[in-house]
Amino acid sequence: MSQSYKIVTLPGDGIGPEVMRETTRVMNAATEACGLQIELQERHAGATLYRETGVALPDNVLSDCLAADAVLLSAIGLPDVRKPDGTEVQPDMMVGLRRAMGLHSAVRPVKLYPGVESCLKTGEQGIDFVILRENLEGLFASFGGGCRVGDSVATDTMVITREGTRKVCEYAFKLAARRKGRPSDGKKLVTCVDKANIFRSMAFFREVFFEVASEHSGIEAEATYVDAMSLYMVQNPSAYDVMVMENQFGDILSDLGAGIVGGLGMAPSAEIGEDHALFQPSHGTAPQIAGQNIANPLATILSGAMMFDWLGERHDDATAIAVAQKIETAVQAVLTAGELRTADIGGSATTTEITDAVLQNL
Repeated sequence: MSQSYKIVTLPGDGIGPEVMRETTRVMNAATEACGLQIELQERHAGATLYRETGVALPDNVLSDCLAADAVLLSAIGLPDVRKPDGTEVQPDMMVGLRRAMGLHSAVRPVKLYPGVESCLKTGEQGIDFVILRENLEGLFASFGGGCRVGDSVATDTMVITREGTRKVCEYAFKLAARRKGRPSDGKKLVTCVDKANIFRSMAFFREVFFEVASEHSGIEAEATYVDAMSLYMVQNPSAYDVMVMENQFGDILSDLGAGIVGGLGMAPSAEIGEDHALFQPSHGTAPQIAGQNIANPLATILSGAMMFDWLGERHDDATAIAVAQKIETAVQAVLTAGELRTADIGGSATTTEITDAVLQNL
């Protein structure tokens, strides 16, 4: 039975408010069409707020995020808004959200939609895999820490725990079970991407991965070194289904993945925890085009679709899953028609025009 969901939206900075506005239009239309009740709570956080108040993520906003059923964030950060130490506010806010919400798994779909050109010769099999990165540990565990000794030495530490690795690997196999398998032959496959031949931490990550794999006999498991995977993703992307890896490796490979399916404007993402989830496009705030109504809203719209799919799966709510499918199908119809494209994928359509076309296809 369908229920009502409270969703916090964070429009953020730069093009963030524009793509959030269009995504809100799509979410409202899709949920109304399917009979799903949602309550959208817009809250403000990010660089613009920091410039005005000196606080990027107010306590009351974080509390609302923790109390919501899901959070949808568009983009945050501005290069000219910096803290007294010269760093941007975006990392503080994102790491703060991830740690407070316990978001252990970052999900980056890499899917080439019909009508979108790839820089690769993809053939008929296409590209449809997911990069799953552990979100709280790895090299990113050194954020806010590390060590510097004068002008001579600086160090950061990679942290891999059994608990953190098991969580992200369990989620990888859970995700693979729901998917259709890799495009080349439909095989359900989870690939561990590491550097286990060099680093003890990575060897431990691989060891825990195969422990988890042994508990999921219906899904094949393999391991590949990260340098080799950067080659295989370009040469034979249809051979992969779900990849799971440490945080820094995932940060790099997920952008490579976006590059082979049309760019960051076509790259939605999710950050999943045991009790909370946050969804956002993979692109940045692009302040150079903010306010011009030319940003690609599809990454944010597809992130919204991922949000409804997660809500539906979490709450056994077929209506929420139907909303997710309805949104993605409408996006795919617009791209397949090939009449409208934003500039980043070879067209001249405005942000609003693309959204209007999605709404027509709903």
